[in-house]
Amino acid sequence: MNYKVTALTPLLVGDGRELSPIDYMVWKDQVNVLDQPRIFKLLSSGPRLDGYLAQLRKATKLDFASWGGFAQNFSQRRIPFESAESTAIWNQAPSESLFIPTFAAGYRGAYLPASAIKGALRTSLVSARWTAASLDRLAASLEGDKLSRRPAEPLETSAGASQMKIIAAADSSPAGQHAFKIFLTRVASLDTRQPDRPQLAWKVSGRGSVPSQRVSEATPLFAEMAVPGTQFDGRWQERTFFENPDLVRALGWRSVPDLKQIVEASNQRAGAELEQHGRYAEIAGLKPLQTAIARLREELALAQGSPLTCVLAMGWGGGFLSKAGFLNTEQEGYRKILRSIPALSKAIRDGVPFPKTRRIVFLGGQAAALPGWVRLQFEN
Repeated sequence: MNYKVTALTPLLVGDGRELSPIDYMVWKDQVNVLDQPRIFKLLSSGPRLDGYLAQLRKATKLDFASWGGFAQNFSQRRIPFESAESTAIWNQAPSESLFIPTFAAGYRGAYLPASAIKGALRTSLVSARWTAASLDRLAASLEGDKLSRRPAEPLETSAGASQMKIIAAADSSPAGQHAFKIFLTRVASLDTRQPDRPQLAWKVSGRGSVPSQRVSEATPLFAEMAVPGTQFDGRWQERTFFENPDLVRALGWRSVPDLKQIVEASNQRAGAELEQHGRYAEIAGLKPLQTAIARLREELALAQGSPLTCVLAMGWGGGFLSKAGFLNTEQEGYRKILRSIPALSKAIRDGVPFPKTRRIVFLGGQAAALPGWVRLQFEN
């Protein structure tokens, strides 16, 4: 049996690797990934190797005037920027923004890891079981400010076995190199100094944020992402032996979810997540983003009318909402729990939406997309 994942917005599912500024050169509006072994072999036969190694040790990026010929003749891959305007932005960007996270890849090429699919489905399954009452009970169980280490575990597992084990999936087949581009992203925020009138701002690394009209000063981050419309195909199967009553009893499961239930939970969660994003885009006044979210809602409606089809957010850049099991961050019990987490405690304030940041993908120079939205179809 097969599955098909179609990127609806720019998608990055990485494997932890990234291109440092000395791994590539920007030439002709594209990132040229250097074939370093070939370059070392070439230079080892002449006097230029020491100079090249010295620059690799000291430079934040390679000097194009000295080494630009390598970009033309010794490139493993050439990944175009989404927009030619990105070249000028790249040239002016701080060095820490020039590390480019890349798509997961093996010797056959870039592929979609099955773990990303199962992780998104697992979040949806847990999300379907959380209720406001569950959060209130968990908040009441807090010992001072200490939260239990695995608060969601009782909703999903027993005897250490996740119910997502009923689905087995393989990594996708590789996608062609033409399916990937380098996209420009920035982080949008809300200036809440006037809580009744939040204003759009853009994050600047190390020094807060700037108003929306100064978006060009915001810190850019570049990423290799699959373009919308890219398809990843793979194999899956449903492990029906988990339906054995004796095994269900041994695992302590009350019931065994089937694929249809998981898909419905995923669509339900996608609707709630898009509602949150739509409200944020409206508050921030991001018209292109509102249009993009409206298109995702249309895709969701189509998925709900198709068998074993769902819309999911996965991969890099999705932020808190793509990972959280409960989405109503305005509920007081939920906020009490979030305040107990040191990394989030300062961001939880009365009258301030949470989260107040979103990573936005720029298309054609406009803040126009949320990263990581896909359509998943299971085929029997």
